[in-house]
Amino acid sequence: MSGNHSPSSGSLTDIDHVGIAVRDLDAAVEWYEKMFGATVAHRERIESDGVDEALIKVADSYIQLLQPYTDTSPLAKYMERNGEGIHHVGYRVDNCDEVLESVKAQGARVVDEHPRTGSRGTTVAFLHPKTSFGTLIELVEE
Repeated sequence: MSGNHSPSSGSLTDIDHVGIAVRDLDAAVEWYEKMFGATVAHRERIESDGVDEALIKVADSYIQLLQPYTDTSPLAKYMERNGEGIHHVGYRVDNCDEVLESVKAQGARVVDEHPRTGSRGTTVAFLHPKTSFGTLIELVEE
């Protein structure tokens, strides 16, 4: 999006979004609207993950509010253990497949063995938090 990538950023070109787990998506959207005058830039049901999302644009990035719509979704299971709050960080990359293969070759544990379609038609893959200092990382290729 910004197109101005720092040479020191390596394969991570930007922060795409911060994913926040919420129990009530409409209430969370309303709170961001009331507190900050924020508006939803995109809303989508992500069937493959069992979540509904609302994206709030912040500069060249997003706040991704996520609510599970099924008790069997990975997010619902996460929320049973951890409650609401920051769930993951999404980093933009130029080539999701290349970065995923590179981190796997360096020993990172991954959630997705191969990139898949994410929201907004992006290509995404997740790295497991056990090998990334407790942070679930999403690679996002636009």
